[in-house]
Amino acid sequence: MRVLLVGAGGVGTAVTRIAARRSFFDAMVVADYDPARAEAAVAALGGEGARFRAERVDAGDEEAVAELLGRHDCDVLLNATDPRFVMPLFRAARRAGATYLDMAMSLSHPHAERPYEECGVKLGDDQFAQAEEWEKAGALALVGMGVEPGMSDVFARFAADELFDEIEEIGIRDGANLTVDGYDFAPSFSIWTTIEECLNPPVVYEADRGWFTTEPFSEPEVFDFPEGIGPVECVNVEHEEVLLVPRWVQARRVTFKYGLGREFIETLKTLHLLGLDRTGPVTVPSAAGPVAVSPRDVVAACLPDPATLGERMHGKTCAGTWVRGTKDGKPREVYLYHVVDNQWSMAEYGSQAVVWQTAVNPVVALELLSTGAWSGSGVLGPEAFPAHPFLDLLTAYGSPWGMREE
Repeated sequence: MRVLLVGAGGVGTAVTRIAARRSFFDAMVVADYDPARAEAAVAALGGEGARFRAERVDAGDEEAVAELLGRHDCDVLLNATDPRFVMPLFRAARRAGATYLDMAMSLSHPHAERPYEECGVKLGDDQFAQAEEWEKAGALALVGMGVEPGMSDVFARFAADELFDEIEEIGIRDGANLTVDGYDFAPSFSIWTTIEECLNPPVVYEADRGWFTTEPFSEPEVFDFPEGIGPVECVNVEHEEVLLVPRWVQARRVTFKYGLGREFIETLKTLHLLGLDRTGPVTVPSAAGPVAVSPRDVVAACLPDPATLGERMHGKTCAGTWVRGTKDGKPREVYLYHVVDNQWSMAEYGSQAVVWQTAVNPVVALELLSTGAWSGSGVLGPEAFPAHPFLDLLTAYGSPWGMREE
């Protein structure tokens, strides 16, 4: 297997550090718009970096990405960029005949008249629209293969196959007790992506009405997270699992709720109120004359890079899937989860907990594809594959998962 990794930010760099310890691939080309980032990711591997090389590429340039895949004989493209670049990278992989993996899916667009009641263009719709083309070609696009979506979807498949006869509700629940020294506001993940998913209308799935939307931050609930994290208030947030899980797993209701915290929510609301969440350019004066900039990009530039916060971070992050239903005629409720302690991920890999937890899952998936334990064609989510091989290999990577009976 020869892999083109596009994106050498926090998650992409963590991917290289995890993959460097595994032998399933022959080469990994690390490409970024900023060649210095790609070179730094490779250089940090030291003696483990012989199979890696750095390149420059514009993720939005479909032709350039396809050419890079061909030039290095890469048979897999792993997308570690933000969701704006999903479609050009997705198309470039198909054009070059490569397998495609991402950790976030194509962008949504709210319904024009009823944004908080009806779906417009849903997350992943643009990719699923091309599923038949991929399937006819015998090619695979494994979409949403991070932690959430990704591992959380694998948990849903495991619950359906192993733990329940009927499922009433699948609810992804994400929470943490992470703090960052020296910052009053320092998101542990890309603020561009965080704004996108938190301020868009959240999607809920119900079997008798399909997908529908609600107001941002709706249906607050307190969820008690394991391993000392404790109770965290969680709210509805737009996320891919709600669009993926019902395609392969039968459940009467599917939700995603994120433990954001009141202060974080109020900050996001303020950004929205001021129009600083907008992605379209606005014209501002500069010493060189008027310049068109995206307000959201300005917000991102003003905040610290999440990948650099590891030394200042303390605490744990938890990703998991809560499932309620019946087994052998009796009610059952479980929470399948994965916790990463920032102290451990920094000591072991030099990557902060949130980006490391995101990065480990596509590497595990790549290894399963390389061995044939996972295989398929078309545009498929993680729940389209058997769960056991993934969960077993994740544990073998030194990062076990857990289950709590509720």
